[in-house]
Amino acid sequence: MSQSIETVAMRLAAAFRRHGVEVAFGQSIPSLFYLAAPAAGIRQAAYRAENAGGAMADAYARITNKVGVVSGQNGPAATLLVAPLAEALKASIPIVALVQDVPRHQTDKNAFQDFDHMRLFDACAKWVRRIDRADRVDDYVDMAFAAAASGRPGPAVLMFPADLLAEAAPPATARTTSFGHFPLDRTVADPARVAEAAALIAQARAPLVIAGGGVHASQACAELARLQESWHLPVATTSMGKGAIDETHPLSLGVAGYFMGDGGRTRDMRAMIRRADVVLLLGTRTNQNGTDSWTLLPPEARYIHVDIAPEEVGRNYPSLRLVGDVKSTLAALLAALDGHDRSARAGARDAIAGEIAGAVANWRRVTAAIRTEDRSPIRPERVMHELDRLLTPQTIVVADASYSSVWITNCLTSRRAGQRFLTPRGMAGLGWGLPYAIGADLAAPSHPVVCVAGDGGFAHTWAEIETMKRLRLPITVIVLNNQILGYQKHAESVFFGGFTDACDFASVDHAAIARACGVRGVRIERAEDIGPALAAAIAGNEPVVLDVVTDPDAYPPITVFQGKLPSPY
Repeated sequence: MSQSIETVAMRLAAAFRRHGVEVAFGQSIPSLFYLAAPAAGIRQAAYRAENAGGAMADAYARITNKVGVVSGQNGPAATLLVAPLAEALKASIPIVALVQDVPRHQTDKNAFQDFDHMRLFDACAKWVRRIDRADRVDDYVDMAFAAAASGRPGPAVLMFPADLLAEAAPPATARTTSFGHFPLDRTVADPARVAEAAALIAQARAPLVIAGGGVHASQACAELARLQESWHLPVATTSMGKGAIDETHPLSLGVAGYFMGDGGRTRDMRAMIRRADVVLLLGTRTNQNGTDSWTLLPPEARYIHVDIAPEEVGRNYPSLRLVGDVKSTLAALLAALDGHDRSARAGARDAIAGEIAGAVANWRRVTAAIRTEDRSPIRPERVMHELDRLLTPQTIVVADASYSSVWITNCLTSRRAGQRFLTPRGMAGLGWGLPYAIGADLAAPSHPVVCVAGDGGFAHTWAEIETMKRLRLPITVIVLNNQILGYQKHAESVFFGGFTDACDFASVDHAAIARACGVRGVRIERAEDIGPALAAAIAGNEPVVLDVVTDPDAYPPITVFQGKLPSPY
């Protein structure tokens, strides 16, 4: 077909660009879309495994507050998008998945890789549609981005038959709407309820704020910082909320949840949380991990719950319902609080700050040896200690699921309100670490990006080392190589008194794998080598894989392990 004629593929690419898309994660198919993409100003970031591409789009969205885009072919490629879309759905991350289907004349004839994709995506996406007509392209693209970015953000799937892309597009209509950012619509909670919430906070004896990932999604960190400082409120975060506050602030507790056992930074703050009489929940699902299986928060407290998702507000704790965008509703709450006396809160500040400082100091004292001594085998806490010394407020740290997520959220310090620590806590699938790092680096190329992954999770996405090299991304990857599936082995030992054969691995040299891909790989077996290797890796302008041989008996301060595994303290 003549290049002077605009095809549906060209129109599709132009529509995506209108919604602000600059990077699309995808392999060759849909080929016609990617051949048209450069002219529309869209860069193709090609992944190696389809599930990794979805994770890259997820991380890209989290960092940019723009809708992430991933594409896939019908059949096996489409099925491998299910896991990352499920993560995005549970974590409220907007993604548009562009999925090619079989040609229209082959539908329901057992064509190659034909599948019922509508049913496939029904449980893992907010919105699923198929474009069958050339004159509806812009309509459906607009609907897909609006669905992904509006209300509670999440994934939308836009399918199309392969033959449609080659058709001539009808004359274009002038459209300027752009739905590619989120939150798309900033709604504010009922003013009467905001006023009631302000009165509760002002009159509270021991108020507490718990901030979840919705604070990041709403870009509400500045409003939260104002609330914390002006009203002298202690603030904790969930794992996904880490970085929503500056953890060096005297009223910042850190991360609360299921890892407040021995060695946990917030272990000695459980009493402070339990005596709260008013708890302000911000952008959190009050899920199992964030509440230590719903045992952490005081049952007799009054709860105020701010969230964009009506179904999440008060789900596990009866609450004063403030349904709305976190940023806009916090701004309204701050305005409502201006009419109240804050002297009681100001008077309590020093005692609260002293209690937090004492708890943190005790954590540092108890864990000092394990964090700083040159033990063999290497403790993960030692690795995190050296990494924490090198972090700046601009550093983005991502982690794989399982222990890696706990190591970075418990051991590293957020140095500004809004610093990003990405962990897959929606579904907590293994293998997300390196793809997250790739998506984050493409989203914020001026920020250092560090990935922490266990050897179990890293094995899921080794292939993306080549992606990191090909895209020239200066990511530092730390593989905590203990030759076991740590969380599984330790949990099975605690709950069942034994562990399955799948928990132990053969020895793998991940540094050698990196070198085979043309990436600098360094194997670290001595604790004293960690600091210099990390400093060189982060300072260098190239991808690096640090394969750190770690203690298989090391486990994070997960509360259900307390007293059931040998303590290192």
